[in-house]
Amino acid sequence: MASKRSLNARNLEALGAAALAELLIEVSSGQAVIQRRLRLALAAAEGASGAAQEVRKRLAAIDRSRTFVGSARRPALLRDLEAQRQAITGPIAAEDPGEACELLLRFLEISAGVLARCSDSTGVVVGLFEQAAKQLGPLALAARVAPETLAEHAVELLLEDRHGAFDALVPALAEALGDGGLQRLEQCCRERGALGGSRLLLQIAEARGDGEGYLGQFSAADLRRRPIAADVARVLLANGRAAQALEILDGATAEGPGRLDGAWLDSRLAVLEALERPAEAQEMRWRWFCRSLSIPHLRDHLRRLDAFEDGEAEERAFGVAEQHPSRLLAMEFLVAWGVLGRAARLVLAHATEWDGEAYAIHSAAAERLSADHPLAATLLLRAMVWGALETGRSQRYRHAAEHLRSCDLLADRLDDWQGHPDHAAFVARLQERFGGRWGFWKLVEA
Repeated sequence: MASKRSLNARNLEALGAAALAELLIEVSSGQAVIQRRLRLALAAAEGASGAAQEVRKRLAAIDRSRTFVGSARRPALLRDLEAQRQAITGPIAAEDPGEACELLLRFLEISAGVLARCSDSTGVVVGLFEQAAKQLGPLALAARVAPETLAEHAVELLLEDRHGAFDALVPALAEALGDGGLQRLEQCCRERGALGGSRLLLQIAEARGDGEGYLGQFSAADLRRRPIAADVARVLLANGRAAQALEILDGATAEGPGRLDGAWLDSRLAVLEALERPAEAQEMRWRWFCRSLSIPHLRDHLRRLDAFEDGEAEERAFGVAEQHPSRLLAMEFLVAWGVLGRAARLVLAHATEWDGEAYAIHSAAAERLSADHPLAATLLLRAMVWGALETGRSQRYRHAAEHLRSCDLLADRLDDWQGHPDHAAFVARLQERFGGRWGFWKLVEA
């Protein structure tokens, strides 16, 4: 049972309105962001018009500001912007969709100025505007904004977008614009030069279901590239033109030996299924699995087999994995599929091949194997420790020290080292070879 002193809504409600009001006045003293949130809440309590007035004033103030926002001040800016977005799309939209739509457009309009004076290395600020842009379509529908008017607003936003905040604006507005609005948007884009290459025209054609218009944006040379062919085929298939999609896919060429053209393959699989050629699709899935050890494609392959055939095919897949030229891919597949005994045997059979560079895969595998296969887990952990020290990557020393401690714990469960050095011998080798890596050894001692 939670303590009555725990900070949660129920316990705070028990204090009563008067006490909470006093506390809010106290904690908001000198905190401009909190004070603005409180004023906004008070305005919202008066109705949509009061909240809208408060939001409009705040957006104007943010737009007027020329102060550079570094990483230290970025969280406050984010909280401020998020409060305005939530007010617009929440209480204001519920009571007055037209007012909310106008305010959301204003919110999006200030993005260019905000992003120009803001340090946004993590992309969180542009992400907030992206989220708001996705809400414009449903809000415009609720407000019954004329499609032509919405198109003209959209092109203004696209013209000012220098940070990619509105890359997904056209798909988000497709329903609200309708075919007439999309035509107007294309016309405005052409008139105002807001084409961004052909990206916007492609989005408009796709939103209109204009497969021919989408196809027309590419040259014959473009269509010979598999990534472009895959994208075009996806749009053609969505418009019921599977046969033409297959022609384009088959006319594309691989871009290099050994290249994994996953998008092209997935597009071709979808087209083959649409053309009711499942046997070809199954053969293609199996060939792709043998090359890439892709779990989604193997699962799709097994799911489409007749009863009792999937078990035999699964065993064949394990054999393919165990003989795959990439031991790393093989281990990752066997661990992810859950056949840990096979994964452990693979690790032990190729004990000298694990270099620890793919530490995300090694770490995940070692964690899964540690319960029932401690020696295999230990060998993977040792590879990461040795690799971090040999390359002198001090930023990985903390992780390496944790891995070495895990090896120490696993050693207590090992009686048979199968010819590998025990834990004490391995640590001795580390000290002999890397005794000068003081940063690492301090972490181990700690």
